[in-house]
Amino acid sequence: MTPSTEIKFNNYYARHCQHLKLKGLQPKTIDAYSRAIRRIGEYFQGHLDDLTQDQLVDYFHDLLDRLSWSAVKLDLYGLKFFYTYVLQKPWVNVLIIKPPRYTRIPDIVTVAEAQQLFMSTRHLSYRVFYFTIYSLGLRLGEGLNLKVGDIDATRMRVHIRNAKGNKDRLVPLPLNTLRVLRQFWALHKNPIWVFPNRSRGLKGAYLAESPLDRGGVQKTMGLVTAEMELKKRFLAIRCAIVMPHICWNRGLI
Repeated sequence: MTPSTEIKFNNYYARHCQHLKLKGLQPKTIDAYSRAIRRIGEYFQGHLDDLTQDQLVDYFHDLLDRLSWSAVKLDLYGLKFFYTYVLQKPWVNVLIIKPPRYTRIPDIVTVAEAQQLFMSTRHLSYRVFYFTIYSLGLRLGEGLNLKVGDIDATRMRVHIRNAKGNKDRLVPLPLNTLRVLRQFWALHKNPIWVFPNRSRGLKGAYLAESPLDRGGVQKTMGLVTAEMELKKRFLAIRCAIVMPHICWNRGLI
């Protein structure tokens, strides 16, 4: 990429990021569409404003050899957004791209498998976190973003904010889950986060200004499930509640 082309691309990219925020897209979508433009820009040496359909077909064909269909779709949608709002040019639709349609049935975790997972997770923060998303039926990001004020002990419900589709919802709060969360909060006492960042350790968790790190949660889950030799994708699963009072009393939580 020549210096002049790099300057032009950087300007395009900055405008792209501005429009993504102005359209009120979810952070994960913003990250995916931004990554798409960086990847496409690198592939075409910064030349994004005069791409032909043949060039785009070549790019997406090469991308599919390395990444999944989901990555292809995200790059396609990200580039379409770029054409529409940054270049303000008609979108050259790549008609040859037609991702396959499929429906996946989620894996189901048994109570015994869940208890084994909790028992195998050595760090208390992760152990309580995995139990909570299991018992409440939450997605990973929903669990990470839980705040103390979202736990309504009076009405026995949890307010899930800014969930999938940018929607809020209320989730029933089992009594035993409330007990577990109260005991865990009594250890860290962070005024904002239910699951504060571990960077300061448990003793310094009350000072944390952010929740648990997503990468750390995922890495630990991978290590635990590998140790258990379990092939199911735990973080994609939302199941019925396991008995938390048993897990706590037996040292599983």
